[in-house]
Amino acid sequence: MKISIAKVIVPCFLLLSSFTLEAQSDPPKQIDSKYFEDVSYSHLPIMVLQGRNMDAKPFDADGDGDLDIMVAGEHTFNILLINDGKGKFTEESVQRIPLNKRDSEDIAIADFDGDGDLDIILVSEDDQLNEYYLNDGTGHFKDVSDRLPVTGTSNGVLTLDVNEDGWPDLIIGNAGQNNLLINDGKGGWIDETEKRLPKSEKVTQDVEAGDIDGDGDLDLIFGNEDDNEVLVNTGKGIFKDETKNRLPFPAGQWETREADLGDIDGDGDLDLYLANVNFRQNKDAQNRLFINDGKGVFTDQTEALVPAEKMHTVDGDFADLDGDGDLDIITGNGFGNSYNAYFNNGSGKLRQASAEVFPLSTVGDGIDIEMADFNGDGQPDLYLCNFLGHDFLLFGKKK
Repeated sequence: MKISIAKVIVPCFLLLSSFTLEAQSDPPKQIDSKYFEDVSYSHLPIMVLQGRNMDAKPFDADGDGDLDIMVAGEHTFNILLINDGKGKFTEESVQRIPLNKRDSEDIAIADFDGDGDLDIILVSEDDQLNEYYLNDGTGHFKDVSDRLPVTGTSNGVLTLDVNEDGWPDLIIGNAGQNNLLINDGKGGWIDETEKRLPKSEKVTQDVEAGDIDGDGDLDLIFGNEDDNEVLVNTGKGIFKDETKNRLPFPAGQWETREADLGDIDGDGDLDLYLANVNFRQNKDAQNRLFINDGKGVFTDQTEALVPAEKMHTVDGDFADLDGDGDLDIITGNGFGNSYNAYFNNGSGKLRQASAEVFPLSTVGDGIDIEMADFNGDGQPDLYLCNFLGHDFLLFGKKK
């Protein structure tokens, strides 16, 4: 989903990165917040999770009923973490996945070949070498990357059933024209980009899907470095660019790294949150919240609903963090701004709640956040990809 932040951070923030890594060299005691307990040192293989991890996806790799984790690494080996059933993970990459060192940015997981287990696709940015791994049913994966018919400078990938034939298809977000690949029913791919997507040469960092207009099919949001896009599904996965009518915004103002859809105001439709950065020093880094009118037309309600903060946010997700039944927002932030949480008052107005949610130990550059029940206790947990320093695992407390 993201660009290489190292290109921006390393030259200017070498001292910060050195301090961050040094400060985390000694295992701290497990630290609690009101909502979560940091169990990273006791439940993760810390030594293999030391930064430059760009994305993570929970999934049951080995079919034993618990959630394992696939981690995408930037210019390093990808990592497969296997769950013991109680949320303690071992690193089993060498035994289970092809060891290709790519510029892996984003992950899509689904049963692509229809054999009943979950397969993996990773897209790459700088080296343009996407990866496709088929599961043999036991959590061991075979490299079939040659079946992918497209390459590109890719930062985002999303799987969904575009043409409603029951098979998971792919949308890949690129620097330049994005791709739409239709599953042939055997885990192979047909490039139907020209038929299904409008032409666009923007730099896409994230792809999000949801029924924004309430007509029963999935529409698309592309989070771009310049001017995000809203593509409406006109039926059977043919998409039309309706950005100007549905997402009015000043041209060139935002540099978006993540888009997320969720019903934040409780009115039954999908609202839109944009996580923004200002890496190029000419953008407004304020994150934005757009409220849906029920028909897929968005109004910017940021000033009324979102705390004013500008901190290079590379991931932003809707999640019920406090267990009160409405959607809150959680963000991962670059340049040492770590992670933030915002509680919803039930009507969409957010307040800063980071100190309540995150243990003090969760510091660094937050780049991806995944919420799932990893230890099987019924409470949502958090896996945090940390670009500088090790990844974190937080167990949720009973709410």
